[in-house]
Amino acid sequence: MLNSKIVHNCNIPLVGRACYATSETYQFAYNSLMPKLKRSQIRLLEEAMAFPNGWGYVLDFSDRTIAEFFEDEFRIDIDDPKFSENGTSKRNRLTTLITLADGATGASILRALWERREGLLSRRVGVQEPQFDISKEDFLKLIGYVETGTDVINTDALEPFARDRTLDELIRDIERDLQANKPEAAMDHLHTYCMKKFAHLLSTRGITCGDNEALHARVGKYRKAIADERDLSDFTDRALKSAISLFDAFNDIRNNKSFAHDNIILEPEEARYVYEQIRAMLIFIRAVEAGRYEE
Repeated sequence: MLNSKIVHNCNIPLVGRACYATSETYQFAYNSLMPKLKRSQIRLLEEAMAFPNGWGYVLDFSDRTIAEFFEDEFRIDIDDPKFSENGTSKRNRLTTLITLADGATGASILRALWERREGLLSRRVGVQEPQFDISKEDFLKLIGYVETGTDVINTDALEPFARDRTLDELIRDIERDLQANKPEAAMDHLHTYCMKKFAHLLSTRGITCGDNEALHARVGKYRKAIADERDLSDFTDRALKSAISLFDAFNDIRNNKSFAHDNIILEPEEARYVYEQIRAMLIFIRAVEAGRYEE
């Protein structure tokens, strides 16, 4: 399954992302920052959805079952006239919805549809082969584009937080890999950056950490220091606790799925997912630090 592969193979908990479990209610939003899909991306989506019923359809859905699917899974009314502006077929309504939805919702819809497609393919008996040969890698790239809004990887979470030539070189190396769209090559150095970042945050508070102290242990010390300094909102405290698990999982990736050792490294799409999770947490930590000085 697509979503399971990304989350479980990377061992990275979900941070700040929507998931499509039926127990969740989606607040469907319009987002002016949602990227306009390229024609090649629209074709990829349409071709992927053409199995098993053919062009213009969405997988095995009828009008009734597709309406039930979007209502049950996402609390979205696919029959709303705003999704029929480019045509009333299931295909046209889906592509319009993906274009209008915010990135997190759009990506979650695509993951759910891909998993349904894989289920149909695995169970096909006496059914013709798919009309179009769609690679999982290409569909993952489409999901990444919808979710992040760009093909360019944002490096805004990386900052020279201290005067340190080694830190400057480290940041430049990470940025080169990300700008070359090779996040898988950046995992080892990104981990080193995080080690230095949390050692710095602790040192500004007079707290030391050993050279061999694991990343998640440093994050745990940081969370305790913040909690001792001031009252934390429930959300901030939960987020900092989740950061401990996040960076513990990142330890495993660095040790077993990066260039730190003779490893089989992550696939690019998985590495992009990991980077975005780490980036989101680093930006959150920056906001927490800003609040410290405002007080």
